[in-house]
Amino acid sequence: MIGRLHGIIVEKSAPHIIIDIQGVGYEVETPLPTFCQVTLGKEATLWIHQVIREDANLLYGFSDHEERALFRLLLKVSGVGPKLALSLLSGMEANAFLRCIERDDVITLTKIPGVGKKTAERLVIELRDRIKELMPHSATTTERLSLTTQLSAVAEAEQALMGLGYKPLEAQQAVALVKNQHEDTANLIRAALKSMVK
Repeated sequence: MIGRLHGIIVEKSAPHIIIDIQGVGYEVETPLPTFCQVTLGKEATLWIHQVIREDANLLYGFSDHEERALFRLLLKVSGVGPKLALSLLSGMEANAFLRCIERDDVITLTKIPGVGKKTAERLVIELRDRIKELMPHSATTTERLSLTTQLSAVAEAEQALMGLGYKPLEAQQAVALVKNQHEDTANLIRAALKSMVK
């Protein structure tokens, strides 16, 4: 199993990136914090969760151990697959998500795209006793977010929203509403997501 990749980022198309390692390009799906952190043409290290199926060999990449650990924890929740787990990690900072679980905050969780009331309740119930081991590390996730230099924050935010399934016009309108409120890509994406669920 692949557990870690280190190489050059040669392509970005949210939520996918391609990391080149000695001439071999690995396609990796990432949550938005990790996607926003890596930069085209620069070296990056990704901690990998690999899923091998009969019809596919999928790689999910994360900027640190804690983010990958939370992703794996989410996959243990009934009804939560990789796509929804990535959406959860993209729609809310890890420490904020863990606080929602700790406080039984179902309402805030339902603001994340793709998360209905039943799913939010299931997340709270099934993760309540499992998150304690992650809490001490969660605050470091925010510190690792950084703006990539190859695309403007607005363009990258729009691309990321389209990668999550929103139509181009929806993405453009949502980002336009909040583009003057934030300069960095990650916060711009979160603000746009919040504006679409109000």
